[in-house]
Amino acid sequence: MTDLIEALRTPVADEGTGPVTIGMAVSRVDGRDKVTGQARYAAEHPAAHPADPLLYGVVVSGAVTKGRIASIDCAGALAVPGVVDVITHENRPRLRSFDLFYKDMTAPGGSPFRPLYDDRIHSSGQPVALVVAETFEAARYGASLVQIACEVEQHQTSLLRNMEHSHKPSRLKAGYTPPPEPKGFADEMWDKAVVRIEGEYYSGVEHHNPLEMFASTVVRGADGHLTIYDKTQSSQNSRWYVSHVFGLSKDKVTVRNPYVGGAFGSGLRPQYQLALAVMAALKLERSVRVVLTRQQMFSFGHRPETIQRVRLGARPDGALTSIIHEALAETSRNEDYVEVVVNWSGQLYACEHIRLGYKLVALDRFSPMDMRAPGAAHGVHALEVAMDELSYELKMDPLALRLKNYADIDPTDGLPYSTKELRACYEQGAQRFGWHQRPLEARAMREGHELIGWGMASGMWDAMQMFARASAVLHADGKLVVSSAATDIGTGTYTAMCIIAADAMGMPLERVRFQLGDSTLPVAPVEGGSSHVATVGSAVQGVCDKLKKTLFKLARKMPDSPFAKVGIEDADFVAGGLRLRAQPAHIVSLQAILASDGAERLEEKYMMLPNMLKQQKYLRATHSAVFVEVRVDEAFGTVRVTRVVSAIAAGRIINAKAARSQIVGGVVWGIGQALHEETRSDDRLGRFMNHNLGEYHVSVNADIHDIDVLFVEEDDRIVSRLGAKGVGEIGQVGVAAAVCNAIYHATGRRVRSTPMTPDKVMAP
Repeated sequence: MTDLIEALRTPVADEGTGPVTIGMAVSRVDGRDKVTGQARYAAEHPAAHPADPLLYGVVVSGAVTKGRIASIDCAGALAVPGVVDVITHENRPRLRSFDLFYKDMTAPGGSPFRPLYDDRIHSSGQPVALVVAETFEAARYGASLVQIACEVEQHQTSLLRNMEHSHKPSRLKAGYTPPPEPKGFADEMWDKAVVRIEGEYYSGVEHHNPLEMFASTVVRGADGHLTIYDKTQSSQNSRWYVSHVFGLSKDKVTVRNPYVGGAFGSGLRPQYQLALAVMAALKLERSVRVVLTRQQMFSFGHRPETIQRVRLGARPDGALTSIIHEALAETSRNEDYVEVVVNWSGQLYACEHIRLGYKLVALDRFSPMDMRAPGAAHGVHALEVAMDELSYELKMDPLALRLKNYADIDPTDGLPYSTKELRACYEQGAQRFGWHQRPLEARAMREGHELIGWGMASGMWDAMQMFARASAVLHADGKLVVSSAATDIGTGTYTAMCIIAADAMGMPLERVRFQLGDSTLPVAPVEGGSSHVATVGSAVQGVCDKLKKTLFKLARKMPDSPFAKVGIEDADFVAGGLRLRAQPAHIVSLQAILASDGAERLEEKYMMLPNMLKQQKYLRATHSAVFVEVRVDEAFGTVRVTRVVSAIAAGRIINAKAARSQIVGGVVWGIGQALHEETRSDDRLGRFMNHNLGEYHVSVNADIHDIDVLFVEEDDRIVSRLGAKGVGEIGQVGVAAAVCNAIYHATGRRVRSTPMTPDKVMAP
């Protein structure tokens, strides 16, 4: 246990932090390690022994979009001093051939990409070789000398030009739910509607661009054991992938990811540098590191290009009579990457007639992948912009329209919500923003050369819980170590789990450590979908409750024990000890309880299984209401988002400080989605053109002004035993729509595609 703590450099709160409870604002326990450079990321771990220094691998990327490799000339690279090998599909180690072995735990239906498997090129930037050298510089120079000749085939990378080739997608992806069957007669009711709108909404490709680039450091032990430091959202998923692809038993592979510098969904699936680094380590029997360049970060998955059509029909009083929402998204030729895009339109608002549709178009691109709030970021956007358009047709306040159609049960199947405080989000958010002062008409507010607009939108995301295990060890010195193979991608998992354990045990925070980021720890799901707190957090609380019961049994056996004739319900765990509620001044320390039993340590394990029989009776979701103020310079089309109020209903909040940070980050990304982010493609070449941080625009400090976050009271014991849901995704959902709606209120111009760049805002 101690060795693992040191290997993972498990962070701990500063001495004197003291007791904490769920809901407090707590600084990160890993904050000091991060700001002092003590936290090591995937490309920062050294080789195990100085006698076995690391080799460095640099990926050679393909220069065509589709075709076959005709020849590879490695002579120039191999002549560079320090270059050890150039690995290609012609000389790689043995790989398994069946698709099944390449499917990770989050893979969609189809055939996963297999790096350096054969001579086929499927997408632009595909890895075609790996140059391995004694130094990074030699490997990089050698990679520039590898000559690849290709037979080029015709490619198709335009969604808009290939919409007629759409198909119904496979359902084989974890977390994907296809659109429900039509309810009522949506098309007929839309035709008959007194008030109706229809719109087409386009969203371009976005790339994740986390600060830490994808990297894998494979440390080979003397016995051939591989310890891999990987940038991933699940150490156990990466181990699963490596073990299956290379036919290695899982006890020969350990994957660690104690620190991850952002991921946003890009680390849900193992990326190709992992397979390439393992190939090199196996072939050369050396430790190897492979780090992708920033441009290579644009060569794998992305948020898919999507086009949507929404039609809404309503009565003159605003009651919805018809909802029709259809979406068309891109996928690769080999896999059906799917998202829940349109289902939200069947859940957010009460309506008797609903028809939803979702199809894919296969293109010669790398498979898209999950990106923060996948599906909802696009799907809710289209719905919420359409609702705003409907409000103007009705001459009705946009918030009043949403309240008019508030759904108390799931409109598609009649299930009740486990909890739903969206109405409170509307009310508290509107009050904080000052929404009642909003003029109904567009172009009604101006200050100087800028038009001012106020817009709002609803947000919704699934409240998920999965399966997890946790262990807890209480040591003789009174310190607690809780473990699970969870991941912290920068969201505050270390701190949240320490808070949950400290709160459950009544211990000062500095006495608690949480171990994560190692595939040998108790099983945890892939970190994604805002499910980690509800899942791993529930397992942590469960193992602590189990530990408390064991401690109480030991306390009852102590000589002259005050607990001998009472039940555990009559006692409290506080201040690192146990006390009778009837005698609050007398506390027996946990160290004394262990000492009385002669134990050096006390360990418990817990398996957390969701109560599916109970949960399936409810619709479980987080909700939000986003209110936005924009200022638009009509002469230039520039938009400033000057004020945002985001009201969130996400169950009990574990760490108020980190939760607010998560929502602020989501709002910033929503502003980026609305105004800045898009990866542009030259379809003649089939390549993304702005594949760098100079031309791929993201929100920077000058773009962000006042962001106010409020959490409404909510406690959901159906989603989790903690009462918590999740806050990672919901912060972004609805933000871009609120910005769009505010732009219309300011200018009277409706922009139906993102990003809403100045040329679109100025368009007549």
